[in-house]
Amino acid sequence: MRIGLSLDLSKPVPDVVEQARQIAGLGVPIATASQIFGYDTLTLFATVGAQVPGIELVTSVVPVWPRHPVMLAAQALTVQAVTGGRLVLGIGLSHQIVVESVFGTPFDHPVTYLQEYLAALNPLLRGERVASRGERVSAATFAPLEVDAPAPRVLVAALGPKMLELTAREADGTVTWMTGPATLESHIIPTITAAAAAAGRPAPVVAASLPVCVTADIDAARERAARTFAVYGTLPSYQAMLAREGVEGPAGVAIVGDESAVADQIRHLAAIGVTEAHLSPYGPPDEVQRTRALIAGLVGELETAATS
Repeated sequence: MRIGLSLDLSKPVPDVVEQARQIAGLGVPIATASQIFGYDTLTLFATVGAQVPGIELVTSVVPVWPRHPVMLAAQALTVQAVTGGRLVLGIGLSHQIVVESVFGTPFDHPVTYLQEYLAALNPLLRGERVASRGERVSAATFAPLEVDAPAPRVLVAALGPKMLELTAREADGTVTWMTGPATLESHIIPTITAAAAAAGRPAPVVAASLPVCVTADIDAARERAARTFAVYGTLPSYQAMLAREGVEGPAGVAIVGDESAVADQIRHLAAIGVTEAHLSPYGPPDEVQRTRALIAGLVGELETAATS
């Protein structure tokens, strides 16, 4: 299992670059960043990647509704050109309340929307001309995009069965958030793995993103997680995963404890078949530092276990 650490995008751009430099310095091979209502993550990754060599950059995730696939492909390939091919393009549907309230677009037939979106996006990323016409997403180019860069891997934020099956057929894997180990083991991993096998596709990436805190005060860390991540407990897609896990809210899936307990919980993700753990340290600065140090110490062990 490979490990990534999230970037705190509440900071100025030079500070975000420095975070990435520190993550690379710890030997952690992946830096992840979300796309919500702040920085444009792909633009930011071009800046980060130009200044921090070696580290892989994963968007976790970019919402597709406000971005036409031709535009997104051009952005992604530009980041690939700047970084020498170190982008992993994580995309997702976002949520009905965001799509309809913020973008003013109906959130109907989302699986069909994503299927049509990928039908246009994937050829463009591979350097092909596209002519794709769907009910909701169409794209036609006169020629391939004029960007000399390799296609990035594409991960999809897929949680439900239909989304997982589509992802298995049309993408390289899934990236989850607020999905606990029991649900990963019983639902996410077997569903996407079986669908990939049925489609004759390679074993998919299963990237599990979770908040993590190394602490001596577990109760306080759980309470902080409940406050910090409260919004995710109100969104239907995450509510469904939390219900499957049998927890009341996001605090129930946060990885919390001392160094030994947190290490064991991260190792458990590898044991159940998670291929990448994208971890988001949270808490006061001293606990974030402890968390990053613990995670960095696991990188070699877990990557070696995955290849042995």
